[in-house]
Amino acid sequence: MNTVRLGQSDLQVTPICLGTMTFGEQVNEAESHAILSHSLARGVNFIDTAEMYSVPAKAETCGATETIIGNWFAKNPGARQKLVVATKVAGPSRGMPWVRNGTGMTAADIVASCEASLRRLQTDVIDLYQIHWPERHVPAFGTMYYNPEKETSATPIREQLDALAGLVKAGKVRYIGLSNETPYGVHEFVRLAEQHGLPRVATVQNPYCLINRTWENGMDETCHRLDVSLLAYSPLGFGLLTGKYDDSGISGEGAPKGARISTYESVRKQRWGRPEALEASRRYNQLARANGMTPTQMALAFCYTKWQVASTIIGVTSMAQLDEDLAAWGTTLTPEMLKEIDAIRWELRDPAL
Repeated sequence: MNTVRLGQSDLQVTPICLGTMTFGEQVNEAESHAILSHSLARGVNFIDTAEMYSVPAKAETCGATETIIGNWFAKNPGARQKLVVATKVAGPSRGMPWVRNGTGMTAADIVASCEASLRRLQTDVIDLYQIHWPERHVPAFGTMYYNPEKETSATPIREQLDALAGLVKAGKVRYIGLSNETPYGVHEFVRLAEQHGLPRVATVQNPYCLINRTWENGMDETCHRLDVSLLAYSPLGFGLLTGKYDDSGISGEGAPKGARISTYESVRKQRWGRPEALEASRRYNQLARANGMTPTQMALAFCYTKWQVASTIIGVTSMAQLDEDLAAWGTTLTPEMLKEIDAIRWELRDPAL
């Protein structure tokens, strides 16, 4: 894999990024270390994590993933210098008071979170520091509409940028990014950065997959024109686009044991657990098989080959899954397949938005 440049930064990353939110919950520390080593050996130079991981979020595992990665760095001298490391500062609580107490996200919160991540990761600098979700109210994580009556914002974007600028100036962060953002948010972060000489966001990490292509409803033009790169997360729709739930559904006796949606009720209640999302996934998975591909191959090839995507974040629970996801690199979709994919979307839209 060739590397790609993220936004206007000098970060050069592989177009596949290893996501780590399973580390510390579905994957124990020893297995996580084996996956990290194997990923690096296979040429992936980009890993993504967050202060609130592992997932599903719980007080007792908050920060566990970063700690696991930090311990791996300590055991593997030289590995840190070979990797671009991205992590995230959590936004307002969203029902997780152990992550952020209250509705806002102050400059002090951002600085304290960054310093804690540095300690857990056992590193001196974070290459890409992202705001995990906006401090303001936005339609995200399955919410369809913006509702101004729900606005509780207490920290202006300028204040957030000033805090991030301080971390960059101190050498603790190289570049900054956003996640679960909207066109307004990206424009405002870029506008204020350019107006006041503050760090410019390099990336936005948003969901993008066959059952959630909402990125193409305005975010693609916004980020293309502003030169901000997409880091696509959940390319397999939390496993729905692997085909493993096609026959059994996501819950009940026949559901796959150990898989996130079938194991965790909290995940089933989210956007990925909607009946419409499963039904749409079955249609896409059937299309893949009809064209001699596995569902995983087609779903990943869709992300890997889209001009909108700089790097696709893959989450795995085993080295076998990692190898399968990496093997899909280089798979191409014919114009006829792409037309059929668009036809399904036209009919079923984005059920996991």
